[in-house]
This record gives sequence, structure tokens and C-alpha cells, in this order.
Amino acid sequence: MAALAARIKAWGAGLGFQAVGIADTDLSAAERRLAEWLGMGWHGEMDYMARHGARRARPAELVPGTVRVICCRMDYLDSPGQEKFDFAEKPDTAYVARYARGRDYHKLLRDRLQKLCERIESEAGPFGHRVFADSAPVLEVELAAKAGIGWRGKHTLLLSREAGSWYFLGEIYCDLPLPIDAPAEEHCGSCEKCIDVCPTRAIRGPYRLDARRCISYLTIELKGSIPEELRPLIGNRIYGCDDCQLVCPWNGFAKVSAEKDFKARQGLDRAALIELFSWSEAEFERRLRGSPIRRIGYECWLRNLAVGLGNAPSSPETLMALKNRRNHSSPLVREHVAWALRRHQA
Repeated sequence: MAALAARIKAWGAGLGFQAVGIADTDLSAAERRLAEWLGMGWHGEMDYMARHGARRARPAELVPGTVRVICCRMDYLDSPGQEKFDFAEKPDTAYVARYARGRDYHKLLRDRLQKLCERIESEAGPFGHRVFADSAPVLEVELAAKAGIGWRGKHTLLLSREAGSWYFLGEIYCDLPLPIDAPAEEHCGSCEKCIDVCPTRAIRGPYRLDARRCISYLTIELKGSIPEELRPLIGNRIYGCDDCQLVCPWNGFAKVSAEKDFKARQGLDRAALIELFSWSEAEFERRLRGSPIRRIGYECWLRNLAVGLGNAPSSPETLMALKNRRNHSSPLVREHVAWALRRHQA
């Protein structure tokens, strides 16, 4: 098993994973923290977080026979150097979270994980397994931390000394009794830059995230109206938020991914708010085919952009773009457009 574990890590590297670690299935400590978080209602409208309950923290209940979890890291940084907060100095430009600028990562990760399983099977024979890539009730950060890939940062994301946090995680639940890796040591120290920088104060303290205030939740997971008091704080962030990652010192060590699929498409790293707001529904579907952004739907896309335009500098072009959507068929869009117009009139 030790020799097989070493080969699995080598095969993973050959398939484009930058780190592979192995964890056991004991998530009892994480289960208590999950129950507390759900009890406070900080998951907001993400009912699926509560729907699966304790199964998230009990891998063997989710996939019977599971005794180990093979955790894999794939970097997605699409440009060299630590991106700065220059988007805040360009308030008429749309900010899209870095992970969402390229193709949808789910399929790519699942395919690579499945290839790794096939390689294991060719060596060790048939074995029970199931792959996950942010696609099921899996506590991936907890598992990756146990597998030694990194530690949970104070913003609740996984951190690595070699790669910061610009990466995706994938898992293979399996019935192979492989030797487990030692957890990584924590290296946040007294730093709380991620807490201090959060625009909406969603990070309530070290390791305590109120998702209901998180811009990623507000622009992606929330399907209804964005609370008015939070709209000005969103700025020009129209899909997700990277602030807590941008300010993290460990991300200064992140390396650019070799995966072409993670490169920005459709100019999403520099597009103007007005340009994106002008897209028709057909154009939205065509341009964002294969993008993770497409899953929020056209209505929420316009909602987010209306908020961004409401926070943008006033100009005849901005006002005209908003007025052109003032009578949109969606009440949700109309509400946010009306709010944006009131902001400019004020």
C-alpha cells in the first residue's frame, strides 16, 4: 500500500495535479463545527448545506465502503504575479472572480480524477471508488487539510505555502487502505488581513464566515433580491469576490497554471460593465457556454450588473444602459435597475 500510494502521487502529478494527499475518514471535529455553523443560519439560502446534514462529515455514509480519501490540488492562477486591487480604481470595469474567468473546472477535474482511478485500477485491480469535484456533499477543505495539502486559513479557504489558495480541489473516495499523510501545520500566525479587507464584513472572525454577507454568496448562490444595505459594498464585483485571497501574503507564492482552460475567455478579466449589461439572453448563453458563470442564469447576471452600474461613476452612457433595462420583464432586474438609477439621481 505504501508503494501504491507513492505511485498514485506520481501519476497524479503526471495528470496535472500539483499536489496529492491521502486522508482517513474521521471528520468528527468538522462535523461539530458544521452543525454549529448551520445552527446559526449562516448558510443563508444554501439549503443543500443542511439537506445532506451529517453525511458531509461521514464519507463512509455518502459512499459505503470508503476508508480513504485521495485529495488532489489543481492550480488555476491565469496570469503571473499577484493581482492587485486595481479593479477598485476602474469602477466601470466588471470584476469576475479568477476561478470563473475560464472554462468550467468541474468537468476537467472529474475527467482527470477518473483517469487517475483508471491508472490505479490498471495497477491494483478493481477497487471501490467515486470521484468528486465540488459536486456533492463533501467537506473538501477539511479532507485536504487532513491529507496535508494545506491548512484552513482564517478566511476558511485552504492555504498552501507553495501555492496560496488559487486552486481547485478534487477527491477520490476509495476502499483502498492506503497510508495516510500528516496534516499540514498552520502558518497564518497573527495575520488577519483577510478579515480586515472583507468589504461586507462577512468574515466575522478567524475561521467564522457568515455566508449571507459574502459577495460570492450574494452574486452566485442568492437567487432573489440582494439586501440593499449590502449593494454599495459590492462595488463592481459581478460574480464572486477574491478580496480575501488578493490580500493574503501566501498567494504571493502562487504559480501560473499550465491549463489553457483556465485562461480568461470573452474578455472577462477586463470587460466593461456596460458591455456585459448589453448582452441579450441569447448572447449570454452563447458567450458563456462552458463557463461556471452560466449556472446563475441571465436574470441574476443582469441583477449583479445593475448593482455594479449603480456603484459606477455617473455618465450619460451608464444612465442610458440602465434606462434601457428599466422595463425589463423580470421584477428582480427592474428592482435592481431602479435602485441603481436612484443612486445616480442622488
